Amino acid sequence: MGPFCTSSGCGRRQSLELSMLIYACISGHGYGHAARTAAVLSTLVGMVPECRVVLSTAVEPAFLRLAMGEAPFELRPCRWDVGVLQADALSLDLAGTLTALEELERWMPAQVEEEARWLETQPTRPLILADVPPNAALLAARLCCPLIWLASFGWESIYRPLGEAFRPWAEQALDSYRQGDLLLRCPLSLPMDWEIPEVEVGLTCSVPRHEPGDVARRLSLPMDRERCVLISFGGLGMALDPQWLELWPDHVFVGVDPRLPEAPNGRLLPPDLRPLDVMPLTARMITKPGYSTFCEAFQQGVGLHVVRREGFAEAPVLERGLREEGWHRVLEEEAFRRGAWELDQPLLPPRAPRESREGSFEAAEILYRLLGR
Repeated sequence: MGPFCTSSGCGRRQSLELSMLIYACISGHGYGHAARTAAVLSTLVGMVPECRVVLSTAVEPAFLRLAMGEAPFELRPCRWDVGVLQADALSLDLAGTLTALEELERWMPAQVEEEARWLETQPTRPLILADVPPNAALLAARLCCPLIWLASFGWESIYRPLGEAFRPWAEQALDSYRQGDLLLRCPLSLPMDWEIPEVEVGLTCSVPRHEPGDVARRLSLPMDRERCVLISFGGLGMALDPQWLELWPDHVFVGVDPRLPEAPNGRLLPPDLRPLDVMPLTARMITKPGYSTFCEAFQQGVGLHVVRREGFAEAPVLERGLREEGWHRVLEEEAFRRGAWELDQPLLPPRAPRESREGSFEAAEILYRLLGR
């Protein structure tokens, strides 16, 4: 397929340069998709202030406001995909995921129609950006609008290894992805055989927005970066035992778990700060495999202590990328849960860090051109 739609019954064989409205369908699976999309779109708004951004997602508005910073946006609270249901950052609920997929399929046509009718009332024709819900293809087809994917994987790659019950959902997702007009392929990616044009971009992430000295004073952090450790497991979180922190009395830990302050060396991250805003003050971070977290840490020079994640196809790909791109150590879940975090061990160096760390700008520049600027 070329840069314009050629599917039967759709008149999308029009220039992609007709729109100054971007409608972004964002996965509600954790925070990583929203963080990546916000990094690109906030950069775009800086380049094209008159661009109107609509975020369509089930991600909490507070997170979106924090991720977008000063870039204005409108919110359409929609759920476009299921992803994989999880009790926490490392565990999967496969039975619950199948039930949720069936429920979503039942009411998706009504949501598509409602959003299409709303978009038809707007004065400008939208360009649809999706990270990375397959159902965005239904909306693009309904409106005959250009559809751009921003992705490091598609749900077909996640569902296929989960068993025969997920195979129809994998095939349905793949068929939807092949209806797009362009793939902005992010690094650390899984295979995406979508048979559409694609452009590779570099690391996509935002930048810290607060002066490090002010953050250090607010959180009573030592100025010795080697003593400060971030703990972050994304939007799904991970329960922490404050006693684990006491095993490392020479370090100060910052994170969002409400029990962190129970330890004398624990600090709770205020709601107006992102983990990224603390990274200039921290030498290491304890986390799970996660695209946006990895990109931010690579960009800021933070060493990663990564807890292995089983059963999710993206995890081994991210681990390989970690060894190529970032200073790191890899922890087993059992070691993490007894506080054996290896903070006294040297970080392992990256084998071949990439040169391009400007993926947010590269993706925004492509969207800028598509918007006709």
